[in-house]
Amino acid sequence: MSDKRRAEIEAKRAKLAELRKARADRQRAETERRQTEPGPSSVARRDVDDLVNQLVGSRSGLDTGGDLTPSSSLPNTPPRPSTNLLHGSALSPSGRASRQSDIGSDKDRVSMGTTMVGMMDHVDRVLTPRFIPDLIDVEQELFELPQRERVIYNKEVQTTAIETETPQVSEDEIRQQIMRERELEAERIAQDKELEEESVQLEKEIEQEIRELTEEERSHILSAPEFLDFVEQSSKIVQRALNDGYDYIRDYTIGTEANGDDSEGKRVKRICAFYDERYGKNRSITDVDWSPKYPELSVASYNKNPAALNEPDGIVAVWNLHLLDRPEFVFHSQSDVLSVTFSPFHSNLVFGGTYSGQILLWDTRSKHLPVLKTPLSAAGHTHPVYAMQMVGTQNAHNLITSSTDGTVCSWLVDMLAQPQETLELIHAGHNKTGEVAITTLDFPDNETTTFWVGTEEGNVYQANRYDRAGAKAGLNQYDIYKGHAGPVMGLHFHPLVGPVDFSDLFLTTSVDWTVKLWRAKSLAKPSTAAHAISPIYSFDEADDYVYDAKWHPAHPALFGTVDGSGRFDVWNLNTDTEVPVVSTNVGSGRAINKLQWDRKDGRRAALGGSDGKLYVYDIGDMVLPRESEWTDLQKTIAGFIGGAQTNGAVDGIVAGR
Repeated sequence: MSDKRRAEIEAKRAKLAELRKARADRQRAETERRQTEPGPSSVARRDVDDLVNQLVGSRSGLDTGGDLTPSSSLPNTPPRPSTNLLHGSALSPSGRASRQSDIGSDKDRVSMGTTMVGMMDHVDRVLTPRFIPDLIDVEQELFELPQRERVIYNKEVQTTAIETETPQVSEDEIRQQIMRERELEAERIAQDKELEEESVQLEKEIEQEIRELTEEERSHILSAPEFLDFVEQSSKIVQRALNDGYDYIRDYTIGTEANGDDSEGKRVKRICAFYDERYGKNRSITDVDWSPKYPELSVASYNKNPAALNEPDGIVAVWNLHLLDRPEFVFHSQSDVLSVTFSPFHSNLVFGGTYSGQILLWDTRSKHLPVLKTPLSAAGHTHPVYAMQMVGTQNAHNLITSSTDGTVCSWLVDMLAQPQETLELIHAGHNKTGEVAITTLDFPDNETTTFWVGTEEGNVYQANRYDRAGAKAGLNQYDIYKGHAGPVMGLHFHPLVGPVDFSDLFLTTSVDWTVKLWRAKSLAKPSTAAHAISPIYSFDEADDYVYDAKWHPAHPALFGTVDGSGRFDVWNLNTDTEVPVVSTNVGSGRAINKLQWDRKDGRRAALGGSDGKLYVYDIGDMVLPRESEWTDLQKTIAGFIGGAQTNGAVDGIVAGR
């Protein structure tokens, strides 16, 4: 699932949670509102209490004011005697008794009288035949008894009564309030319904997003470029961490033995062997180089795999010391890659020379294919490019390439459409053709115009990119470095380090099983006639083709060689000039084609094998030079030259340039 879809699902889930939270808050607020508002039951209870209080107060007044007994007389019924007046009369609130009598029209009429006595529990009816006398109205003041105070305790007695004015609410306002409440309730119900529907919809969408993928959808995702890039990058990070060789459980309290082996500092230790079956099967490594910025990165170029027709002919792999199982980057080429180099001024750029003559430029920030390449035309190379080197400074540098037809081209890094300049190295002394088949090329340190080339004929020539004092551009026709009996496979000048300048010394290797040490002729004294220059020393210890030799970048007397038997030899001229100080059999015994010291401190050496494996060796403390190494090497070189002059092999070579 892509980051975009995952973000959409998370947003939907967050929205669903917000909707649920809003609904819960609204229900909680509604419950609190109902609890705080007085309900109908409390109002009714208060009204009942008020009515009871009123009734209790009125009854107490009646009890304390005396007995009120209604009295009625039937027609023609005489009243009771006056002694019963108090009991038969009704008391007014003022305490006065009044009596009413119904008098017949005839005094002589005999009537039946009925008298009701109020304070008795029964009614006496007396039927007496008598004459009805004349009645008069009598008013009499009665003694008023004081009212007996009744003490009543209730909840209002112990609190201070506060008179509050009850607002008069009209019927219209009550009706409007009820309508508003109904509208709010309807709106709340509608919102709850809408939230519920939206929640259900979001849950359906989320369920649809996280459903089980079909086989077609799964294959589509697994083949997507974004997914492949993610797996490629993340798996590299995991493998780097897993390949970390640090001992995390090391116990520093355990002391080590003080007595060590005397030869321990001279041992060569193999760090790793880079190989990937997918890219290295049936291929040989043709060139190696170290990154100038990242000391853990190295690059190797590979030739064609004849058994794989669908794979690219040329491969360039960038290997990481923290990623052993597969390369960090892989670049493709349509032709065998014979030479490769990192740009010393741009850490992302890798240059390669191919068998077809094309110069390719790859960028580690890009894909497998080259970002720039030279055209297959007469303006550039049309023969195999076995040697290339970057010369110049950060702001002004060129890529110098050479091919086996004797063509040397100078290229600008950002413009490979055509070379900036082209040289045709031709020697007039050749019988059938004048061209010089270049197999290797090198510039001395701090030199950008003059370079030396090794050829298939076994000679080494000096050439100039431009015209200079006493010499024209092109091949120096007079100075010929003769000594090898077969094609020259490697050529390397001494680095310009330390207090003494040995940059005029260079090594060559050949298929004649020898390594030869030369001193370059001084450029200040060009020859005017043909002059053969012989090596000042020859190392004949090898018993197979010697494919490469490299001076150590820090130790002046140290250099390494690799040969066809799979041997890696480390020489120290201040220790022994007859045999190497350390000789190691690399891998399965197949030929080692190239050697390159790392640029940081020279402790590690990258060895490119014909079995397709890139071996990395650590030579330990041998790389640490003493202060006297430079003066000792001066003495050693002087002894070489003196011995050669004695044998008549050297014809007055001037030391230095």
